[in-house]
Amino acid sequence: MVNSLNILFTSSGRRVSLINKFKDVYEEYNIEGKIITADVKQNAPTAFISDKHYILPSINHENYLTELLSLCIRENISLIIPLIDTELPLFAFNKQIFSEYGVKLLVSGMELNEIAGDKNKTYNFFVSNNISTPKVYSKEELRRNEYNFPLLLKPYDGSSSKGVTLITNEEELNFFKSYIPNAMVQEFITGEEYTVDVMVDFGGNVKTIVPRLRLETRAGEVSKGITRKDITIINAVKGVVKALPDPVGCITIQCIKKENGDIKFIEINPRFGGGIPLTIEAGANFPLWVIEMSQGKVFTDQYFGWKDNITMLRYDEAIFTEKILQ
Repeated sequence: MVNSLNILFTSSGRRVSLINKFKDVYEEYNIEGKIITADVKQNAPTAFISDKHYILPSINHENYLTELLSLCIRENISLIIPLIDTELPLFAFNKQIFSEYGVKLLVSGMELNEIAGDKNKTYNFFVSNNISTPKVYSKEELRRNEYNFPLLLKPYDGSSSKGVTLITNEEELNFFKSYIPNAMVQEFITGEEYTVDVMVDFGGNVKTIVPRLRLETRAGEVSKGITRKDITIINAVKGVVKALPDPVGCITIQCIKKENGDIKFIEINPRFGGGIPLTIEAGANFPLWVIEMSQGKVFTDQYFGWKDNITMLRYDEAIFTEKILQ
């Protein structure tokens, strides 16, 4: 086990539970080093639980990479864990620059991030690899009315369920196609919705696969969920991960299991999802495995000893401070 490691979480925001899970591993395994957070805001809740917190410009700012690299040098950062989608392509593209400073990035390859960041590309990836997925209708098929209601309309570059709209008639379809930017229209599927957390090392070796049934969501993020050792989902996800180009770290995959048992894949997010604390609490030690792989460990064996039917019921907590924050 590594003796010392400084980790930086970027765009840390409200991810208090995840960072606390890493802190627990540091304490349990006597790991020295700092857990540092960075965000565009000084009043990010994670600023009050990390060892240090830095303010960085927005990802699109011309000085973002320069300031981030300066932070890494100043704090002797060994590993960066990005926590929002918009960071991933930037980090994937600049992996080599960080490597020259001795910093590893928990980020998948550029191609995978492009696939995940565009739902049309996600759909094409699924189709080209014979992975079952709800049909997305082309402009020509929509013009020829080759569809049946209900439909699901959403922005192809959206996140957190923003703009996701159930369409039940032609009037709604015509309105929301114009109202929602970058809209795509797909077949509406009903069934149990799962988020599946997969742990993958830098060589693409899978450590574990943990399906979580989504019982309730809020703002696109699971608020109530339960772990399920569904072997059919686990095996199906193995096939998806095998087809992914250069997966690294936590890969979060969403699917729907229909009433007849068919599994339809709908989304890929190559980062820690909001519900990952449930997976960790069930015994899948993602923080420990991330630390181990950052030190060169290769996953030669898989782990499925995590607990089935562990339920998470999330609620809001507050941080109180006398500091004047904007």
